Amino acid sequence: MAELQRYAAVVEYNGACFHGWQRQKHHDEPSVQAALEAAISQVANHPVDIACAGRTDAGVHATRQVIHFDTSARRSDYGWLMGVNTNLPAGVALQWVGAVDNEFHARFRAQARRYRYLINNAPAKQALQHDQLTWWRYPLDEQRMHDAAQLLLGEHDFSAFRAKDCQAKSPIKTMRHIQVKRWGNIVMLELEASAFLYHMVRNIVGVLLPIGEGHKPVEWMTEVLQTRDRKQAGITAPGEGLYFVGVHYPEQYQAIPCQPYGPVLLEPVLNR
Repeated sequence: MAELQRYAAVVEYNGACFHGWQRQKHHDEPSVQAALEAAISQVANHPVDIACAGRTDAGVHATRQVIHFDTSARRSDYGWLMGVNTNLPAGVALQWVGAVDNEFHARFRAQARRYRYLINNAPAKQALQHDQLTWWRYPLDEQRMHDAAQLLLGEHDFSAFRAKDCQAKSPIKTMRHIQVKRWGNIVMLELEASAFLYHMVRNIVGVLLPIGEGHKPVEWMTEVLQTRDRKQAGITAPGEGLYFVGVHYPEQYQAIPCQPYGPVLLEPVLNR
């Protein structure tokens, strides 16, 4: 049997087409993982399991998700890219494939992950991209939201933003970057942390929304954080506006094009 070669791949997907990342136990709901494993196995001509940089919930999208897989098959990088994409369903596609050393692991070698959350802040809901933007009808002050978000920078216990079903060993994470910007009707929250808890980003958005509306003070973010109590925070924002947009790996893996690019999917809605 041929020696196994490890490959990394960058994946883009529309979460509205799938019931989350993780393969479902009863295979009755489509998942990104199951679709990718089936397509890669078809090209490899043997069963393939994959690992990812960070699992996403139902409805959540990705522009720079990273996976790895091991295979005894020998194909060119272009052959893997074209072959796998030919066998994938609509809504998911590889953007890059390349050989890596066996020490690489999409999840455990990641040093940080980055997410973006997009809000269409307009009086009327959108018809286009309705499953890729969260609609919020009430006016939002993005500067207040940005100021509140800065209070999360650094290492904290993020238990107040942790869903009850979270399986992470520790709620202590380091927020490396966080900002809120506006383009026309679009308000974007961007976050980068060492790792994220289950529903952490969506729960942070749930606190930022009433702050942006002016119903809560900027300092409420710190108050919620210090309680370490999920019940003291806001709503869990919808998954439609959430994107996994990038991963940081050690320098030797910089050939993997997994850094986030500019604002995603904004062009059709910027000039409304």
